[in-house]
Amino acid sequence: MMKQWTTLLVFLFLSLSLSAQQEYGRDIFVSSEGDSLPYRMIHPESVKPGEKYPLVLFLHGAGERGNDNEKQLTHGGQMFLNPVNQEKYPAFVLIPQCPTDGYWAYTGRPKSLIPTEMPVGQEISPILQTLKQLLDSYLVMPEVDTQRVYIIGLSMGAMGTYDLVVRYPEIFAAAVPICGTVNPSRLSVAKDVKFRIFHGDADDVVPVKGSREAYKALKAAGADVEYIEFPGCNHGSWNPAFNYPGFMDWLFKQKRQR
Repeated sequence: MMKQWTTLLVFLFLSLSLSAQQEYGRDIFVSSEGDSLPYRMIHPESVKPGEKYPLVLFLHGAGERGNDNEKQLTHGGQMFLNPVNQEKYPAFVLIPQCPTDGYWAYTGRPKSLIPTEMPVGQEISPILQTLKQLLDSYLVMPEVDTQRVYIIGLSMGAMGTYDLVVRYPEIFAAAVPICGTVNPSRLSVAKDVKFRIFHGDADDVVPVKGSREAYKALKAAGADVEYIEFPGCNHGSWNPAFNYPGFMDWLFKQKRQR
């Protein structure tokens, strides 16, 4: 009987451990200005002493805004919980949540999403300023490889991706903006960041021209940039993007030159 109980306890312990591995941690970051930002995070399953691991910052789209610290995991969150991906690509992953009345890169939704009409020269938004402090709090951790910091963004989050990379190109090794837009005149300063841009050519929310012009501007600046366009795909181009061959392989092999 004692052996059976021991076996059951071991089984329950292993079950709880495996369950814990499949969940994002939940926290709220408070900036030096007192602004708060809810976020979810996962760490490598096994952090080995002396080793460093990549960090992925994932920015959701407008539909996942809120304060439940949950909706931001709707698109893309599960791929980092895939046990095969966790084994092949151990990493720190941060997925913050933008408040309902906020917009990552701007104080509100830009009046026009046509790339040449997008804002230029604006101050960093308060939300992005708080997000930068959250990112900095992880970058000082000795377990984080600061040469392998990646950013992925969807729609509104892709706009935030462009904005952060333009402001802090020295931080990021690679950026993956999906169905986003940006004023292309801003991008030359990010020529040392590797880009993989995705968009659907039938997008009726964010014009595909946003990604096409970003690609051309980065290419002209000498950046290492790839552009993948999905024929007939509307705004949800993150689905084919996440399933694009080698999505994870490409991301995690990128390394910033010192």
